[in-house]
Amino acid sequence: MSKVAVALSGGVDSSVTAFLLKQQGYEVVGVTAKTTCSSEAEQVIENARTVAKKLEIPFYPLDVTEIFREKVINYFENSYRIGETPNPCIMCNKYMKWGALFDYAINELGADFIATGHYAKIKEVDGIFKFYPASDEHKDQLYFLFMLDQEHLKKTIFPLSNYCKDEVRKIAFENDLPSKSSKESQDICFIKAPMTTKKYLNNLFTPQRGKFKRGKFIEAESGKVLGEHEGFWQFTIGQRKGIGLAASEALYVTGIDANTNTVYVGFKDKLYADYLTLNNINWSYPVEKSEFEALAKIRYNMKAVNVNVIRDGAKTIIRFPDGVSALANGQACVLYDKNDGHLLGGAFIQG
Repeated sequence: MSKVAVALSGGVDSSVTAFLLKQQGYEVVGVTAKTTCSSEAEQVIENARTVAKKLEIPFYPLDVTEIFREKVINYFENSYRIGETPNPCIMCNKYMKWGALFDYAINELGADFIATGHYAKIKEVDGIFKFYPASDEHKDQLYFLFMLDQEHLKKTIFPLSNYCKDEVRKIAFENDLPSKSSKESQDICFIKAPMTTKKYLNNLFTPQRGKFKRGKFIEAESGKVLGEHEGFWQFTIGQRKGIGLAASEALYVTGIDANTNTVYVGFKDKLYADYLTLNNINWSYPVEKSEFEALAKIRYNMKAVNVNVIRDGAKTIIRFPDGVSALANGQACVLYDKNDGHLLGGAFIQG
């Protein structure tokens, strides 16, 4: 009997993951990472413990507060400090779920596999493990998993890959799992309501005494000062709402200079680019071709677009035949196979 360590969050997805694996005959244990020293983090532990008790499986809390601070929170804050748009979920997957938790489960608990509530599929094709989109296209999470490698994939199980969210909730209700009525998790798990990302960043950047020096809105094309704002960190590339500037047509954020607290704006056509260069792509498996067609996303909630990929050593040029809007430093460009949509690899965008 194979032993599987489930990353339990106390939410419905991970709870149903553990339930399904136990039904399938696996020896299941629950592991929950304590990511911050807060009452909210303690509640996550207790929620997960309650699920484990209901399922009658062993439960192991794992304190990862130091590495979470270093690899996720510090990354998040430092990205904003230099004017980038971070994606903490990607870093959490790499350093928490398939970092500290993976190592603990495999090396300390003797698990054969780990499992999470992600919506994705893993298939072995000719000895190579590949990521494929989940059946529920609205929940597909490949974008957040591009930093995993073959060692991770061959020891990972995704029981929810063939389910849609409504089916998962139905399973939770039918089996009276404690998480059956839990809400969707927040995008940034360490920023809890009533705190918002904007308030969090304002607290981070505003000196203890006094206010942060106001910055300027500058029209990128002409260099003309159009107004003032209350901090570059409140904006991201491609943003339209919340700028508050009058113009003949809608203005968008086209650039950010953190050093001078400057936000550059322009009309929508100024957002488009026809290529970008990525350094040191993390390939999901060895990709031999130096030039090929693929699909790409430069942010999670967009539809994948056709691209031409040209590899040149550590650099990879991604060309967009139809153009692409709002390339934001710090976000990820993720590549997919053009024929069946499986994950090829990805890298963070750097201007």
